[in-house]
Amino acid sequence: QVQLVESGGGLVQAGGSLTLSCAASGGTFSSYAMGWFRQAPGKEREFVAVIRWRTGSTYYADSVKGRFSVSRDDAKNTVYLQMTSLKPEDTAVYYCAARTKIVGLITRPNEYDYWGQGTQVTVSS
Repeated sequence: QVQLVESGGGLVQAGGSLTLSCAASGGTFSSYAMGWFRQAPGKEREFVAVIRWRTGSTYYADSVKGRFSVSRDDAKNTVYLQMTSLKPEDTAVYYCAARTKIVGLITRPNEYDYWGQGTQVTVSS
């Protein structure tokens, strides 16, 4: 059974850094696309970043390009979202997700098959 568990969220000051982790289990994740999404209260869930596990290819939303970096550790079956130069508008619950079939860029929430419970990131001004 596929399980994704996010961790690493917390409170950070604007301009600071934070790294989120997503521990994956129960699937052949080496062939998956792993995405990061975020959702603020009253807003729709939005795409943040995605990494193709096998190749390491990445793609980022315009709002986080140059500030966020997604990576994976094969030995730990874990994907990371390294966030720098954080802004108050980055405040949201961050989710990791897995897509079993890769067809081009996968940036819509309804294209993902599995989701973690989310971890809260709060950026103070």
